[in-house]
Amino acid sequence: MREIVLDTETTGFDPESGDRIVEIGAVELWNHMATGETYHVYINPERSMPEEAFGVHGIGPDLLDTPRPPEKGEVTLKDKPVFAKVGQGFLDFIQDSKLVIHNASFDMKFLNAELRWMGLPQLPMDQALDTLAIARKRFPGSPASLDALCRRFNIDNTNRVLHGALLDSEILAEVYLELIGGRQPDFGLSTSAATAGGGGDDWRPTARQTPLASKITAEERAAHETFVEKLGENALWTRA
Repeated sequence: MREIVLDTETTGFDPESGDRIVEIGAVELWNHMATGETYHVYINPERSMPEEAFGVHGIGPDLLDTPRPPEKGEVTLKDKPVFAKVGQGFLDFIQDSKLVIHNASFDMKFLNAELRWMGLPQLPMDQALDTLAIARKRFPGSPASLDALCRRFNIDNTNRVLHGALLDSEILAEVYLELIGGRQPDFGLSTSAATAGGGGDDWRPTARQTPLASKITAEERAAHETFVEKLGENALWTRA
């Protein structure tokens, strides 16, 4: 099962009022395990950068009303591609995989607005899995921000001084695995499997080339067939 943990950074809150996406970051999971495959792009929004948005993510000092050179951790955008140059590549990366997003309605409305302006297919809302909704259901009445969930699950987010789409996606991937039952749903076998397979950090789980042999004995199989015969022709096991 392929899933894409995704985050965006924008110039504001409403694409219909002229706000645009300035960064997309995404992390690929395969059967709930990170594969090492990521998608990351900065985007020229073709507009100015509001001071409020800049204060959140530190992207685009060259697009402020009073432009200035970037400081440490800040990214300029005038030389970055516009969404029309990256939109198809983004769709090619996510494909029809489930999109794991914190506050999915926000990111989805921006992505679909940008795709619509390009004449590209829209992303259905049921393709998105909202970790904010999951957290609120699991911990009603408790803070459910990404930072709050990191504190709850003891996940290190000390590098998150400013919001950043790829870093937030990597952190959200850890939070998501905790929300669905544990940081290592594969019982911690991913590291040993990667070492044994010689794939290192790029290891990706795949189906077995040769299925495991059945553990059912001949006597057990015969006993089951006898039992099914006694149930008559409408037994569930006789249906195609």
